[in-house]
Amino acid sequence: MNWRSICLAAGIASLVGGLVTFSYGGESWLGWTLTIFGAAASILGFVPDQLLTIFKIPELRKKIFITLIFLAVYRIGYYVPLPMIDQAKMAEKMADAQRGALGQVLGFVSLFSGGNLSNACIFSLGIMPYISASIIVQLLSSGVVPSLEKLRKEGESGRKKLNEITRYLTVPICIIQAIMVVQTVMKPDTGDGGGMGLAPTGYNDGFELWWFGFTAVITLTAGTVLLMWLGEQIDEYGIGNGISLIIMAGIVARIPDATNSLLIDSATGKLKDSVFTLGGGSGADISLEKLIVLAFLFVTVVVGVIAMTKAQRRIPTQSAKHVRGRRVYGGTRQFLPMKVNAAGVMPVIFASTLLILPWFFFNAIYNLSDSSLGWAGTLSTMFQNHRGWLYNFMYVIMIYVFTYFWVAITFNPKEIADNLKDHGSFIPGYRPGKKTADYLERVLMRVTFVGAAFLAIIAIIPNVISSELEIPVQVASFYGGTGLLIVISVALDLVQKINSHLVMRNYPSLTDET
Repeated sequence: MNWRSICLAAGIASLVGGLVTFSYGGESWLGWTLTIFGAAASILGFVPDQLLTIFKIPELRKKIFITLIFLAVYRIGYYVPLPMIDQAKMAEKMADAQRGALGQVLGFVSLFSGGNLSNACIFSLGIMPYISASIIVQLLSSGVVPSLEKLRKEGESGRKKLNEITRYLTVPICIIQAIMVVQTVMKPDTGDGGGMGLAPTGYNDGFELWWFGFTAVITLTAGTVLLMWLGEQIDEYGIGNGISLIIMAGIVARIPDATNSLLIDSATGKLKDSVFTLGGGSGADISLEKLIVLAFLFVTVVVGVIAMTKAQRRIPTQSAKHVRGRRVYGGTRQFLPMKVNAAGVMPVIFASTLLILPWFFFNAIYNLSDSSLGWAGTLSTMFQNHRGWLYNFMYVIMIYVFTYFWVAITFNPKEIADNLKDHGSFIPGYRPGKKTADYLERVLMRVTFVGAAFLAIIAIIPNVISSELEIPVQVASFYGGTGLLIVISVALDLVQKINSHLVMRNYPSLTDET
């Protein structure tokens, strides 16, 4: 019996042990430990030889271990709370807020930032201020500010300067967001939703309140700057994109809690009885057929996301022939790839964030009118309901708008056409210059339409699942939707970078068939 068979046997035994632990009300930590160990051992039993090869290369092995260490530091800081905050009261407040639109927005922002707004920790803001600063700098360098556009075209030196500007811009954005968070947490709870009143006795007025507010703002800002530094260290010394890996780690870390709330009865600690019953699930429970449908949708979404993430429209290009002496250069046929999902997940983030504004607006009008304006209350309720037709319709429209907007500022057909012309290449059937730029723009508009449709379907899948299967949105978002899109996109990028190290040393890549 070889080591693979031993790992496979140990993995199956551990998975059975975890299932028995959950079924008979054993300790939750023991059940999850056995389940995770069993899954890891089972995967190790089936793992291809290429995956084991990455640990035979010293440099690659060192990069992977450094990346894991930095991610572990991030996860440790995730559980370090802010001082002078009543954490028990905070958890109670956020549990009540989860049922409203505010709680859904906080969960969504935490999902994409790698932070934890539902728990006052030093990484509450996550990496979102840095992402916001990056978006602002990218928009300004796309023709709005000529000096920044000039830096963007200078190559590596210009990119380093833009990164430095992004770091400096992150700090004031951090301070502004930290002040808003601290003010909301510390402001007395008057019942109008303006504050939470979480300051303990002795720190809720006077100098102590102001001093705590100052230290909390500095702590939150330093936490985000530390995350930014961790991401840059992963970029330099680890493997993969550091910021993306931090966001991915935050999403993946929430999956056990989502699975636990879906399958485990919080009162008894056992698997819910409805899991083994056909048609027995109602409300917070889930029946066997719903679990099968959810698993099928998960696999379908994963396959679809991988296919659309790697999909591209290849435009043929031809380079002109150059005769130098007796040799002929050029004349080769190549392709200009245009990704179907060129905008990534940014349109979904923009659309979801912007759609919270109508709820705040109509809710404020309804409250200011002393509930006399019924139409404002109705619209506020409709925008609060993520399962309703109005919210999902506006969601799809906003995704299309922001997809075209983001592609327009990141892909310049005229610049691509000029680059092709400068390098002596052309698209067969189209003259270099304006004709080529017009053709690229037409193709871009058609490809972007398909990419926007894909993003819209992925974005509303959690809402459809939670509505039809009666599953909480927080649970459904992990088995479909934008969270899964981020995880798969980052994983594909990580595999591609590992493959580059393997191929460079004449090893087969992870995606090669054995």
